[in-house]
Amino acid sequence: MSIGGKGKGGIEEASDNIFWTTMSDLMLGLAIIFMTLFILAMTGFSQEKIKVEQQRVEATKQLAEKLQNEKIDATVDNLTGSVKISDVELFEVGSYNLSPKGKQFLDKFVPIYLNVLLENPAVADNIENIIVQGHTDSQMFKGANSENEQFSKNMFLSLQRAYAVQEYMFKTNYNKNYDPILRKILVVEGKSYADPVLNAEGKEDLKESRRVELRLRVKGQSIGSMFGLNFNGD
Repeated sequence: MSIGGKGKGGIEEASDNIFWTTMSDLMLGLAIIFMTLFILAMTGFSQEKIKVEQQRVEATKQLAEKLQNEKIDATVDNLTGSVKISDVELFEVGSYNLSPKGKQFLDKFVPIYLNVLLENPAVADNIENIIVQGHTDSQMFKGANSENEQFSKNMFLSLQRAYAVQEYMFKTNYNKNYDPILRKILVVEGKSYADPVLNAEGKEDLKESRRVELRLRVKGQSIGSMFGLNFNGD
């Protein structure tokens, strides 16, 4: 229908369409807001819980900005707070011993990471765990005779790498007042090649798959998990 029609009728008809389109968008927006508030109320989300979620997201953004400013090569997921560190930054090929480069990396990374997450009690008090999680690619280990043996060898490597990072974290120059909480919330996990990073073609990216991740598990249900987003990093 043309809005350039001659005479008053054409203009009024166009105006009516614009009005109803605007009202439709407005009603849809209001419906989404009311549905969200209803779900939050039904699932027990108080204003305090929502505030904690906002503070956690802000802390994650702050972490990403500080790492970028310090030119620290780590990938931060702004939704979950998960941090990915390539094994190239930490280890020699096939080894679970931290390289000199890896120790230098953690010396810079760990104080920033812990200070951002733990300096705000509203955020720190709602962290159930910081999970140091090792990952490998699926390439065959020399001497592995079956897929299960291959998986197990990679599990050992991924777990030892995660443990090496966790152990060295305590040796870095972070605020040592955080020690009691760290002893409660730090967890080490190995994932072998169970959670590969895929490329655009859906195939395993071997380089990206070899990594250590630091993941956050928050207390209770998060707003993100309620909507199907993985905010707990599991």
